[in-house]
Amino acid sequence: MEDSKQKKLVVALGHSALGYDTNQQLEAVRKTARFLADLIESGCQLTITHSNGPQVSMIHKAMTELHRIHIDYSAVPMCVCSAMSQGYAGYDIQNSLKAELLSRGISTPVATILTQVSVDPYDEAFYAPVKKIGRYMSREDAEAEKKKGNYVTEEPGKGWLRVVATPKPLEILEIDTIRLLADNGQAVICCGGGGIPVIVQDHALQGASAVIEKDDIAGKLAADLHADRLLILTSVPNVYLNFGKPNQKPISSMNVETASSCIREGQFGETDMLPKIQAAITYLAANPAGEAIITTADEAVEALAGRAGTVITA
Repeated sequence: MEDSKQKKLVVALGHSALGYDTNQQLEAVRKTARFLADLIESGCQLTITHSNGPQVSMIHKAMTELHRIHIDYSAVPMCVCSAMSQGYAGYDIQNSLKAELLSRGISTPVATILTQVSVDPYDEAFYAPVKKIGRYMSREDAEAEKKKGNYVTEEPGKGWLRVVATPKPLEILEIDTIRLLADNGQAVICCGGGGIPVIVQDHALQGASAVIEKDDIAGKLAADLHADRLLILTSVPNVYLNFGKPNQKPISSMNVETASSCIREGQFGETDMLPKIQAAITYLAANPAGEAIITTADEAVEALAGRAGTVITA
């Protein structure tokens, strides 16, 4: 870990780092806090972003059911559900990490920033939403959603689900605050679940019915902060060629040119590894001297020492 001294590190936590319900999350973040504290103890300044898929779906289900049962409670838009999930997940990560640091005699401040991210209202994603959220609905409920102007999709034998757009992030609106805290050595939790998607209208911000992909925002966050490294944590220890096939082969390192060639060959899954590779490319385009590392939480410390994971460079 010698080469990680004083490094600015953006860490993108995946679903496993937070769990899938309230009890799982509390236990998962305690484990996650231990390796995050290891990184801080080694001399890294951390800016942490995280997934929120299960969390935002849980909140959306609860708010939808509340409105359905008690009609006098107004329905809650997706942007508000996203804000709730940021606060809920950030609360657990912040408290668990702070407790772990204090148990080691480390006084590094930890703060969660409620983060908004602007998107283009004409982004093509708004015309073809694909991100499934919330509860399974009956045909009647699905028709009611369509009358509101929302999109739904049917899963045979299960019911209908609402689907929302996944537009690309334009600007992290609280980036100056995040940068100020990071530059002063604090651990910052921000851009949870991709950030709260908003559309800039004159001097006001209008929440968008959308979800920003967590990997997209991780690449942009690392680029905007000029981080020395982007650490993307996922469920597999390496990026692989021919993943899931008999000739599967782990990749220990590659550059952007090789990564782009593999993308053209269709090597990476569109909903799992491809967004992570694209995030690495976004980051390295802005900071060619940096390194993007993809691995699991268990291998994170070893990966930063060059002994595990996949390292991507410009």
